[in-house]
Amino acid sequence: MAFELPPLPYAYDALAPTIDAETMHVHHDLHHATYVKNANAAVEGHPDLAARSAEDLLRTLDTVPAEAREAVRNNVGGHVNHSLFWQFMGPGGGAPAGALSEAIDSVFGSLESFKTAFNDGGAKRFGSGWVWLVLNREGRLEVTSTPNQDSPLSQGAEVLLGNDVWEHAYYLTYRNRRPEYLAAWWDVVDWGVIGKRFDAAVAR
Repeated sequence: MAFELPPLPYAYDALAPTIDAETMHVHHDLHHATYVKNANAAVEGHPDLAARSAEDLLRTLDTVPAEAREAVRNNVGGHVNHSLFWQFMGPGGGAPAGALSEAIDSVFGSLESFKTAFNDGGAKRFGSGWVWLVLNREGRLEVTSTPNQDSPLSQGAEVLLGNDVWEHAYYLTYRNRRPEYLAAWWDVVDWGVIGKRFDAAVAR
């Protein structure tokens, strides 16, 4: 198959109590697995698409045949978004350091101001979607939000950090209290990973 479900990089209960083990099981083993299954179905019969990476497909959606484009956008997007999401998190929390910390302070004024802008973007995303920290086409940090499983990669941005605000990501613990989930989520962000992604994106 062109796409495979990646294992979680930590135990299912590693992010508790911020994200409980049952949510992680349902989110990874059922939701993400379904995106992988449907992503493979979307490129079936298109060997040229199956030979490309998931990220490349999203960066060049306009080159995907029209009959497959919507399925690729939704399901390859869901696969890539979730694959990144697991990497963004880990037990322990912390804070950004080095060049990333300096860039956040320069653009947003402070880490707390950045978190406020990010949480606001997630809370105001109508329906299902994601909130992101990206390095935009101009090489500047930006908070953005996308509906459904749309990816900032399709807009020419480099993804540094993202939070899933579909209800399945938080409903078992937080019910309809999305802002509470957004505020608690910072306790499990792996800033070491985000810093490395920032350095790599700047280098590119």
